[in-house]
Amino acid sequence: MLRIRGQIGEWPVDLTLELGDEDWARLAAQLPRKAAVVEPSSAPELSGEGLWRTVQELLRNAGQMEGPDLLAELQALTGSAAASKRLLVRLRHCPQVQLENGADAPLYRWVG
Repeated sequence: MLRIRGQIGEWPVDLTLELGDEDWARLAAQLPRKAAVVEPSSAPELSGEGLWRTVQELLRNAGQMEGPDLLAELQALTGSAAASKRLLVRLRHCPQVQLENGADAPLYRWVG
């Protein structure tokens, strides 16, 4: 189930969509993939420095990623929005990462 809440102009919107497994699969097939997803099972360790090394490797392999795409990858990796945001902040201050202002979103570039 997917719930969309917000506004269109002055009109409030509260919409609930129910999708079956086939619908989710078709929707996922339409999404662009900019970088390979690191599956939690392939990560050497999902906490501490092992997680940090995995995050660095993810960005290094991609070369560069826009902030929202990187956040989505980190959320898939950690399973937590809060942990993902903390990792983005850590990447911002990492000497191997250059942060640039993109047209729509920040661009994280590995300069390692």
